[in-house]
Amino acid sequence: MNDEESRLPPGQYVPRGRPVIHYGRVPQFRPATWDFRVFGDTESGETHRFTWPELEKLPRTSVLADFHCVTKFSIMGNEWRGFSPLEILALAPPADGVNHVMIWAEYGYSANVRMTDFTAPGTLFVTELDDKPITPERGYPLRVVVPHLYAWKSVKWVRSIEYLSEDRRGFWEERGYHNVADPWREQRYSYQEEPGEGPP
Repeated sequence: MNDEESRLPPGQYVPRGRPVIHYGRVPQFRPATWDFRVFGDTESGETHRFTWPELEKLPRTSVLADFHCVTKFSIMGNEWRGFSPLEILALAPPADGVNHVMIWAEYGYSANVRMTDFTAPGTLFVTELDDKPITPERGYPLRVVVPHLYAWKSVKWVRSIEYLSEDRRGFWEERGYHNVADPWREQRYSYQEEPGEGPP
């Protein structure tokens, strides 16, 4: 078994090329009017708003990580570059008791993740892939990448995050996908959920 094969979760395969899958049309980016918001159970009780130039100034870091789609293909060895969610948490702190984040994208698409996954070392707000700006089809100008979970949790075209003190299902989770989405446990569908893995 080579290194790449040892990094494949159960049921996954490596395709030729880099497939792109998304729901709906690709949005247009208008930097003059684009903003990013943090709302929900914030420490201040207020909504925080950031412009694109403000986000561009945040410290950048890189993560080398594989990417696992629930449709069973895995894209190996991606170099993602962007800023850590910890930067946002510092600028817009959550209230005590926040345990999940809902990541909101263009057109109302969303995915919920546990705060422990959102703050994991590999999670990034991504602006570049392999030393180039991410393409519109892959989420330009901003996407979240949570590489240790199935890829639907890595939301494209991110516009806001909502702090949650009680878990709530996002777009695909409401449509039958697993609430947690750990590829190593093949958590693909909601019928596989164990007690405590879904919202109350």
